[in-house]
Formats: sequence, C-alpha cells, structure tokens
Amino acid sequence: MISYRPLYETMKKRKITSYALIYKHHINSRTMNNIKHGQNISTYTVERLCKILNCTPNDVFEFIDNDSE
Repeated sequence: MISYRPLYETMKKRKITSYALIYKHHINSRTMNNIKHGQNISTYTVERLCKILNCTPNDVFEFIDNDSE
C-alpha cells in the first residue's frame, strides 16, 4: 500500500499548503483529492511535487507492506 504521509510532513516543513499547490503551483485539485484518499498519482505528478518541494520521491510517498508475516 502507498501512503502519502511523508508528503504532508514535507509540506509542513516547507510551509506549503494544499491550497498553494493547487492555486500557485497548478497541481490539479483532483490530484490532491487522490492523494488525500490514498489513490494513485502519476510519476509525472511525483516529479512535479518533488520539484516544487525540493525533495525526493521518498519525501512524497512510502510503501507500507500489508503482508507482514
């Protein structure tokens, strides 16, 4: 499972809100909704978020293994 928790932590550190991503940086509101609900986003969007936030993909999402044995 993919979690976007690191994105929200990175946004907080960089003092960038979801509102700013949508209206200042032109990230589609549907994309932000997908992130909020843990749905898929494109690698292009990950790249754009990384450029905007000056970070790496690890700062945007993490993989959580639900099959822990």
